[in-house]
Amino acid sequence: MTKTIDAKGLYYRQLNDKVQKAVAEGAQKIVLTNVNGQRYIGTRVSGPVEIEINGVPGNDLGAYMNGSTVIVRDNGQDAIGNTMNSGKIVVHGHAGDVLGYAMRGGKLFIRGDVGYRVGIHMKEYEDNIPVIVVGGTAGSFLGEYMAGGILVVLGLDRKPGRPLTGDYLGTGMHGGVIYVRGRVDQTLLGREVAVFELDEADNQILGTCLNEYCNDLGIDYEEVFKENFVKLIPVSHRPYGNLYTPA
Repeated sequence: MTKTIDAKGLYYRQLNDKVQKAVAEGAQKIVLTNVNGQRYIGTRVSGPVEIEINGVPGNDLGAYMNGSTVIVRDNGQDAIGNTMNSGKIVVHGHAGDVLGYAMRGGKLFIRGDVGYRVGIHMKEYEDNIPVIVVGGTAGSFLGEYMAGGILVVLGLDRKPGRPLTGDYLGTGMHGGVIYVRGRVDQTLLGREVAVFELDEADNQILGTCLNEYCNDLGIDYEEVFKENFVKLIPVSHRPYGNLYTPA
């Protein structure tokens, strides 16, 4: 069953209550129209429900989400996938800052550019490995304090001279992996990470992630792989182990 909800003029709590009611009534797909900055969409939803958003949702889209799918046909704002457990969020436009904060499962696919501090404090929980794929470029502090998971930056449609990422890439990172399509300016790196070539296991992981990403967003998979990738991994598992230790 598909349920359509017009979000025009609704306060975010009213909209989210309507979404919850639709789920309780057995809706398997919910289409939201005229969304304009309402926060927390998808936050209280669990299970295999698909939410299609037409418009620009507000902050904390899909926060703490468990197993649902959210598709945004426009741009997204900040804190998408905050502490997300499982499920998938697909944004067909650009997105803001602090995406996937402390994310411990699920997938976050962004077609365009993203802002600052994306993927910070990402972590793996048991067999759950969170994945963030950015189709465009990313701002500073990407993967800051990252403890697990997979971050991918593709740099598609990048303007000439624009860097793939901002400063302090991987600062404090002590787990997980960041894959970057193209060359990485090593002056932007946090001192806790280093650049390496991909091995066969990396190619398999990356291929699986990007096959799904390209299918969801209508991107040519073969075109994406015409440029080489590198990976960033931590060279220290305890980057701040001595920070508070007496000399």
